[in-house]
Amino acid sequence: MTTPPALLIAGIGTRDDGRAAVFRRFVEEMAARHPDLPVGGGLTGPGGGAYPLSDAVSGLVEDGVTRFAVVPLTLIPVEHPRDGIAAALAQEAERHAEVSFSCAPALGPHPTLLDVLERRLDEALGGGPRPVSDRAGTTVLLVGGGSPLTEANAEVHRAARMLWEGRGFAGVEVAFASLAAPDVPAGLDRCAWLGARRVIVLPYAVFPGDALDRVRQQAEGWQLAHPEVEVLAADAIGPADALPEVVMARYEEAAGASGRAGFGSEDHAFAHPDAHADVR
Repeated sequence: MTTPPALLIAGIGTRDDGRAAVFRRFVEEMAARHPDLPVGGGLTGPGGGAYPLSDAVSGLVEDGVTRFAVVPLTLIPVEHPRDGIAAALAQEAERHAEVSFSCAPALGPHPTLLDVLERRLDEALGGGPRPVSDRAGTTVLLVGGGSPLTEANAEVHRAARMLWEGRGFAGVEVAFASLAAPDVPAGLDRCAWLGARRVIVLPYAVFPGDALDRVRQQAEGWQLAHPEVEVLAADAIGPADALPEVVMARYEEAAGASGRAGFGSEDHAFAHPDAHADVR
């Protein structure tokens, strides 16, 4: 019987210690859920801190792993060519010539995660069964991390369109936490200009962190100056039951392709808005 490839969960480095700790706990939870499967994970780039991806790879190789199915714990299927996960894996392939890596697509916009975002919106509205008018009278401001890469920011707009279709909200607008326009106050200005009287600020992010706290502070400051508009804050996706399911679905995709030696560009067209934007 062929040994399955190890699950390697790859995240973008961050200076946010809290977000890094949540990432690490999630990797540990995945390992506990799948005791018969080698599982590891780490962060890329200068923000990898005490949990670098290279250490995870080295540890699993020492345990005898020769094949990795890599799942990027990111939402945007566009990466920075220098600091992204593909670049990190290329370095690992050079360090471990006997090892092969096969990469799954980014997590977003997976339909299951869009459903989780929809639940976050309902929770912000108060939870429980809601009248249709609640959604019809609500505009969503989807906040991405922001990137100098145009195609990465375009993916947030794509996710916004997919979140809006068929869910009954008045509209879904887009803003960014940093590095791209519009910022959160400008995004709220646009919602108000379009006639919104209730706006939910929804982070397009896997885990919470300092950047999301700043987004909420900006939204609260904007509402103080615009009391005529109700502004609500929704939570990030978080390490809910749906996230492990999506990660394993992506793992199966990568594992199915793991018979190929190494990895090519078709295997790693996944996310990385920017190493300094921690809202992913």
